[in-house]
Amino acid sequence: MKFDILTLFPEMFEPLKTSVIGKAVQKEQIAINLVNIRDFSKDKHKKVDDTPYGGGAGMVMKPDVVYSAYQSVEKQSQKAKVIYMSPQGKTLNQQKVEELSKESHLIILCGHYEGIDQRVLDKIVDEEISIGDYVLTGGEIPAMVLIDSVSRYVEGVLNQESIQEESFSNGMLEYPQYTRPEVFEGESVPEILLSGHHEKIDRWRKQKSLEITKRKRPDLLKN
Repeated sequence: MKFDILTLFPEMFEPLKTSVIGKAVQKEQIAINLVNIRDFSKDKHKKVDDTPYGGGAGMVMKPDVVYSAYQSVEKQSQKAKVIYMSPQGKTLNQQKVEELSKESHLIILCGHYEGIDQRVLDKIVDEEISIGDYVLTGGEIPAMVLIDSVSRYVEGVLNQESIQEESFSNGMLEYPQYTRPEVFEGESVPEILLSGHHEKIDRWRKQKSLEITKRKRPDLLKN
């Protein structure tokens, strides 16, 4: 899986070099290529935005600069899917994460300021995705959320058992987890987990998963 990220702030993506995602990059299970949109500005001051036609607050990213950045990576793959991180997009969920993990190449466009000229969005974007009904200063943090969530489903990044049992994978929230010490602050690990009886443990976990979902996210059970 390859991710090309079109951004004005490539330095924001440093966290992707750590933990599970960083290891996946080192093992070449995924590839992350940062493209600085500002590098494609023809302005001597590297200006990438201008005032909006019709008036209004803020600045708008110029279509020609964004398009040139896009063209620099688009030629490398005719099968790439272009995603624009936008609060106007469909909200990211587990189903969409698993769907995108089957793609071989994603180009992720990060907006800033008051947004991006609509003409270039109409020309290159396949899908707009949001991470929630709120507005951030730019698309970089949502892009990292998308990359992290999708990469976990790329073959080899995580073991299959971890993916199958986590929250949302089966439509419910995950059961509670415990580890050593066996007793912490007077609280013991549930006895069933010490029994070694895998069938009973599995039944207990399913029951706890149902209880937690009913308490925390009853809307999931309606679905």
